[in-house]
Amino acid sequence: MSDDSPLIQSLRQAVEAAPADVPLRLHLAELLLDAGRQDTAVAEVAVALQHAPGDTQARELMMRAMAVPQRTTSSAPAPAAETPTSGQETARTPEERRGGFDWRAAEEQVGDVVPPRFVEAPLAADGRNDPGDAPAWDVEQPGTGEVGNGDGGGAGAVRLADVGGMREVKERLEAAFLAPLRNPELRRLYGKSLRGGLLLYGPPGCGKTFIARAVAGELGASFLSVSVNDVLDMWIGNSERNMHQVFETARRQAPCVVFLDELDALGAKRSRTLHNGMRNTVNQLLTELDGIDAGANEGVFVLAATNVPWDVDIALRRPGRLDRTLLVLPPDAPAREAILRYHLRDRPIVNVDLGRLAKVTDGLSGADLAHLCEAAAERALLDSARSGTVRLIGMKDLLAAAKDIVPSTDPWFASARNVAMFANEGGTYDDLVAYLKKKRKL
Repeated sequence: MSDDSPLIQSLRQAVEAAPADVPLRLHLAELLLDAGRQDTAVAEVAVALQHAPGDTQARELMMRAMAVPQRTTSSAPAPAAETPTSGQETARTPEERRGGFDWRAAEEQVGDVVPPRFVEAPLAADGRNDPGDAPAWDVEQPGTGEVGNGDGGGAGAVRLADVGGMREVKERLEAAFLAPLRNPELRRLYGKSLRGGLLLYGPPGCGKTFIARAVAGELGASFLSVSVNDVLDMWIGNSERNMHQVFETARRQAPCVVFLDELDALGAKRSRTLHNGMRNTVNQLLTELDGIDAGANEGVFVLAATNVPWDVDIALRRPGRLDRTLLVLPPDAPAREAILRYHLRDRPIVNVDLGRLAKVTDGLSGADLAHLCEAAAERALLDSARSGTVRLIGMKDLLAAAKDIVPSTDPWFASARNVAMFANEGGTYDDLVAYLKKKRKL
């Protein structure tokens, strides 16, 4: 204000430049209080308490500011303070009465000056008001490839044609899952229900999620991805409710592909699960897969992915649930070439032989190939920074990066080998056994 002293004006400018400087703001508040500017001083101390709620000096200064009577132009004596009744006194908490200072009254006085820091409603006893309880699930609409309510455009859904290579995987998907669902006349003739479940398994980083999206694109269906973080809840009964809401959303959005990521976490073997809440969640998942009523899951296609199918509860894999299994292996040569082309498309490259590069990267996962391109770009960037001359990424960089990368799939195959040898009851992992023999790892 214009009647502020030069010192107060200077302090105001300093506080504006450093709003989080609590000692400086308190010094300003003290000068304002000495100058009889009680309201302004209270506002400054309130801001200081926001930055440092436990600051002793700030609390003492607030008590001083609230205790000082405001200056008035009238010469009439200030009215005597009302003596609280016994009921009013008992309504005040010990913290409010501490030191003779009413913190509730102070909060009400500065409420219009300083907005509240937290506005969340308190949790109910059963956690119903938990912000994580939002009933809406992000569903990608068919033909858009984006999350929304179906009213937005987009570049189009992912199709199996967008999956590089993996011819055997595509043929298995077509024969076991897609062909019956694309032909409604044949489906009705043979009594095939418009529902199904498919379990994708294999080493990490090999494109299981991408394939699930491609299946949704082929079916022209919505896509709903669910992970363990979306379902599990600290409150008893909420995890089961979340699982039910997932499937209710899919039924409303049918045709819809529900993708259960990391199924070994969502549907772990109940015999190994000691926590009752987790066991109940698996039970709820089994109930939803069956459908409460006949035809309840019509148009709901359940795809699941896991790196460790041997840790999935056996009840999830019985006929009528996730009864079809597909092994997703590291990309073959055409797929590796397509992945490398994708990750190099926006980088400055010269004389890159993708065919040769695909040959020397046998056994690498899609994630490994992405890391290879990143490592090659880092080599060229560092060389350019050291020499002061920008150069393009060449085969030398890519081959050097490929030489340094150890396939991330090796530990998985080491574990899977034991399963293929000693736990292949009923031929569940025959595809894995055939691959290991082909690669001479068995």
